[in-house]
Amino acid sequence: MSRIMSLDIGAKRTGIAVTDPLQIIATGLTTIDANQLIGYLKEYLRNESVSLFVVGWPTNWDDSATHGTPIVANAITQLQKNFPAIPVQKMDERFTSKMAKDAMLEMGLKKKQRRDKKLVDEIAATILLQEYLRSTQGA
Repeated sequence: MSRIMSLDIGAKRTGIAVTDPLQIIATGLTTIDANQLIGYLKEYLRNESVSLFVVGWPTNWDDSATHGTPIVANAITQLQKNFPAIPVQKMDERFTSKMAKDAMLEMGLKKKQRRDKKLVDEIAATILLQEYLRSTQGA
């Protein structure tokens, strides 16, 4: 089997998480500069098989677009252009950053570690992927 990859895309950084090959467990992979996303994915896909991109879709409470929505829409277009064989699934990301910060607190990370925006983005991508897995596996 191949992995599922989630992307928490922002203007500056993108948090990335992947499943194991059996698509059971979500694990944080890394956070990269947003402008390096396509190059990073091309390199990653040379060694690993990915069957789906799960992308956090930013919306307001009333489902209207946020300042980040056009950034994510553009990134999805680039994903589809560069990796046409890999489908893209949008997932509501409204709570992922808050959940990531709460998870970091629960893990006992020090204040300095909790301020690390790269770590927050990676954990947010992991939470996004866990939510996707839970929603598709009926758990």
